[in-house]
Amino acid sequence: MFSALGRFVVGHRWLVIISWLIAGAAVIATAPALTTTSDQAEFLPKQYESIQAQKIQQEAFPKGFSPSAIVVFTRKDGEPLQKADSARVAKIGESLKAEKYDKVEEVITAPPSPHKKVQTVLVSMADVKAGDKSRQHTVEDMRDDLKSLVKDSGLKTGVTGDAATQLDAEEAAKRADSLIFLGTIVLIIVLLTIIFRSPTITILTIVGITLVSQVANGLIAISAKAFHLKADSSVSSLLIVVLFGVGTDYILFLMFRYRERLRCGEDPKTAMATAVGRVGEAIASAAGAVIVCFLALLLSSLSFLTSMGPALAIAIAVTLLACLTLIPALVSLMGTKVFWPSKAWRHEPRAARFGAIGRGVARRPGLFVVGSGLLMVALAVGALGYQPVFAPEEKMDASNESSVATHDMREDLPAGSTNPSTVLMRSTNGEKLGQRELKTYIGDLKKVEGVGSVTRSQLSKDGRTAEFSVVLTADPAGNKAMDIVRGPLRTTAHEAAPPGTETKVGGVTSVFVDIGKAVNRDFSVVFPTAAALIMLILAFLLRSLIAPVYLMVSVALGFGATLGATVLLFQNIRGEAGLTFFLPVIMYLFVVAIGTDYNILMVARLREEAKEGLGPREATAKSIQHAGPTIAAAGVILAGTFASMTLANDVTLAQTGFAVAFGIVIASFVMAMFFTPALTTLFGRAAWWPRRIGPRVPPQGGPYQEERQPVPADGHGGYAPHRSGDRRD
Repeated sequence: MFSALGRFVVGHRWLVIISWLIAGAAVIATAPALTTTSDQAEFLPKQYESIQAQKIQQEAFPKGFSPSAIVVFTRKDGEPLQKADSARVAKIGESLKAEKYDKVEEVITAPPSPHKKVQTVLVSMADVKAGDKSRQHTVEDMRDDLKSLVKDSGLKTGVTGDAATQLDAEEAAKRADSLIFLGTIVLIIVLLTIIFRSPTITILTIVGITLVSQVANGLIAISAKAFHLKADSSVSSLLIVVLFGVGTDYILFLMFRYRERLRCGEDPKTAMATAVGRVGEAIASAAGAVIVCFLALLLSSLSFLTSMGPALAIAIAVTLLACLTLIPALVSLMGTKVFWPSKAWRHEPRAARFGAIGRGVARRPGLFVVGSGLLMVALAVGALGYQPVFAPEEKMDASNESSVATHDMREDLPAGSTNPSTVLMRSTNGEKLGQRELKTYIGDLKKVEGVGSVTRSQLSKDGRTAEFSVVLTADPAGNKAMDIVRGPLRTTAHEAAPPGTETKVGGVTSVFVDIGKAVNRDFSVVFPTAAALIMLILAFLLRSLIAPVYLMVSVALGFGATLGATVLLFQNIRGEAGLTFFLPVIMYLFVVAIGTDYNILMVARLREEAKEGLGPREATAKSIQHAGPTIAAAGVILAGTFASMTLANDVTLAQTGFAVAFGIVIASFVMAMFFTPALTTLFGRAAWWPRRIGPRVPPQGGPYQEERQPVPADGHGGYAPHRSGDRRD
């Protein structure tokens, strides 16, 4: 099939190129803007308590006061606020109220903090649909006006709260995307130029993937709108590294084989058609493994993962299609000029290092299995200390106004004051809630360890629903606050409720608690499903029932080693509270799926050499010598593109970038280079069971000399001996 595809693409290259340009222009022109959301509550299904509390709140208090922005006032000299300062704050609050900002419903000036270090103005805004930026624009206008309102007053001000935090997060994400994009492009330019010594291939790769990325983003936006998918703001950064990293890898797979066929004497058109036929199945299988892994996220209970999965799957599918059609068409059109100005493509390098590695693994496969296996097991031990966090540890960033304002608030207010938990009590017998019972209930909530204060913030008009604001002493996004909500707060809120009522605990901390439950559920569903689908792809590619099993064992060890190394770096060495809660899912998908790519490339080459008649040890030596440079180059480029995510001043992106980059290094330089070929050598021909692959019998009927060095000569799979010293890479 892939041989036929290669011949068609090369024979109709202008048709392929023009079709891509027309289809790409149509998609880009008609695609809507991709909207994102950072509201964690939107990611949970309705059966969780935090979402049920939110629903009760919306029904009972449709116009209830909930601050979307908090204006924080402190003195510049750090001294307590004086009466004149508080009067000035109240006046500023009235000025903000009089401005009639878009979406602002109410402005309330709160009293000074207990030690008069801080005073706040609370701003309530109307709810908006996903993608509506009006609340962020209001925060921008408010910040501009506050500069003149506090001028020469001795006061320092800053705006925080959900709307301000989202505005600052989006601006930080834009800066991060720019840094990641720049870092990725620079890395690809440098590495491709070193590998091929040709700026032409580098430009072709970047231009081709840029077109692919625009088409992929357009298709993702169209799909998101058609199927009402919600995308987390982090998906844009992932798309950059996935498209450029994986796309470059696939182009490398193709170009290495194309160069190999040219060195065998084939003309450029025949060489490209043969290259697609030879490596197309491996690329398609590798992409298929990644795609099914991402689509397994559709089984997740978190909507941002169910949206991320199809988005990344679309990106990989478009990249695969381009690498098997558009890139071959362009390269066959350019011929050997694609390597300009280098002429190194004409000569066979000795590949001495990879040849030595291949011979070493072939001679002592057991030693390499044990050595590489123990390395991965030792690193995996670190995974036992894994701690999830549901919001990055907040560190004051002078360039982030909401971060500075939040830090100032916590100087004299409980940590939970930025995002209080809410307890909703609703009558279930139709009776109104009694004042005495409500007062007693507040007293019970105050007794919970970790609760700083409790107030009844609202009572519905019909008297049947009450809302209580619970300020925790711990950071509302931290593990300590989650333990309080998960344990004593929810237990007390439910058990202390008067007869004939029901209670639900809501708020940001409660949302994080429920996200934790959802993630644990997803671990038990998504992981095994993705593994089973990958095994099916491997079984289909290799026509074997044995090889897929130990390949998945290899990938599982790689995953454990990656998680362990990430825990050791970020939790033990850098002292962070934990890893982003969804990081194991992302790691599993990328390390398992992309790690399988390199295993597929190596095992496909092992099978190819075995089919040509080489014994297990000789096939291993040849496969590492020939496929090793490709895997090493691809691993360095892909790991480097993910490592570029650490350039962003964002803990989540840094953890994700390091984890996936490290996992790719393990996959390419430990699993695919040593563990997998060594295991295949030990299994011998049994690795391909139930398919029988035996040594080739020469036509003369004489014994086959396994040490002879075959080289492709006719472009149709035939091999012929070559002169001593010649090598393929």
